[in-house]
Amino acid sequence: MRVNIQWLADGVDMPSLDFPRLEAWIQDVAHLHACIAGDINYIFCNDSKILEINQKYLQHDYFTDIITFDYTRGQLIRGDMFISLDTVRSNAILVGSEYDVELQRVIIHGILHLCGIDDKGPGEREIMEHHENEALALLEL
Repeated sequence: MRVNIQWLADGVDMPSLDFPRLEAWIQDVAHLHACIAGDINYIFCNDSKILEINQKYLQHDYFTDIITFDYTRGQLIRGDMFISLDTVRSNAILVGSEYDVELQRVIIHGILHLCGIDDKGPGEREIMEHHENEALALLEL
């Protein structure tokens, strides 16, 4: 199975990232969760676009850092992930993190969702953060 990760920008400049390194990392994290990375699209956008998507598809009237559309079948993870660079930037300031680290956290957050990890129910947020931290540590190796 060939991994196909697309990096797109909608109304924002493409972030300066080491895409081959991130793609290898994404594959490694998926594998650690007994999944295989398939067709994955990252669409970087601004707050107005993420709000529009949130309202149109999820009936939510607020900004968020990522919206993940999950097309996973079995162990083959596939999906479209919209990431608001505006919200990533403001969240980085809010939590006292570097912008690049916060962006990496959000990128892998979407993959973890595709692997079946949720963050909405009781105790799930802490589980998600644990997996995010493990993944970020793996990227640093």
